[in-house]
Amino acid sequence: MNNLLELKNISAAYEKQTVLRNINLSVSTNDFIGIIGPNGGGKTTLLKLILELINPTSGEIKKHPKLNIGYLPQVLDIDKKFPITVEEVILSGRFTTNSWWKKATKTNKTKCKELIEFVGLTEKTNQPIGELSGGQMQRVLLCRALMSQPNLLILDEPNTYVDKAFEQDLYKLLHELNQNMAIILVSHDVGTISSLVKTIACVNGSLHHHKANTITNEILESYNCPIEIISHGIIPHRVLKNH
Repeated sequence: MNNLLELKNISAAYEKQTVLRNINLSVSTNDFIGIIGPNGGGKTTLLKLILELINPTSGEIKKHPKLNIGYLPQVLDIDKKFPITVEEVILSGRFTTNSWWKKATKTNKTKCKELIEFVGLTEKTNQPIGELSGGQMQRVLLCRALMSQPNLLILDEPNTYVDKAFEQDLYKLLHELNQNMAIILVSHDVGTISSLVKTIACVNGSLHHHKANTITNEILESYNCPIEIISHGIIPHRVLKNH
């Protein structure tokens, strides 16, 4: 299995407002693609297309028959008032909509326990999700995304609510996971993801896939991608530009 997903000349719109035009993107086994772009540029719409939450207005999306997607949303997309425990949330990632309520198998329970231990939430196993911090909730959702053993993992701004202590562990885990699955990571932090990903795609109405993990201000200008570049050196600094 090499080519997992292919978007061909995809356009998307809400009512009559076109958000994305003529998008082309291929995702293969072991790809690690960083998605960057300004707010309102279409990053979320792109994810919705891949996850089949919306349909394109034109173009074609091809998926490998054995494509299995794990999705880590932004924590704000989750209703923390819903009466469910940490363990139940994670186990729900192993079942389909019609069968998630069935008794978990011993194998699933073991996998769930391993994931909980990895993210350091063993003491929170039976705790309601409403009592978790944003960072803790993000850890739970990562475990849930991994329960189905996906071959494509999609993460939407995964470090938004993750505490710094876990952030490095998260990036180490992603590096390990990439040995066995493709990853798409959406982030505003170009400086951080450039050290993690293999390629970078800029989304701003259109999509430009830069087949490397280095990005310069000149490249952003040519891609019409008005975001800030963060450079990490001996003295970290930011290069800001009016746009």
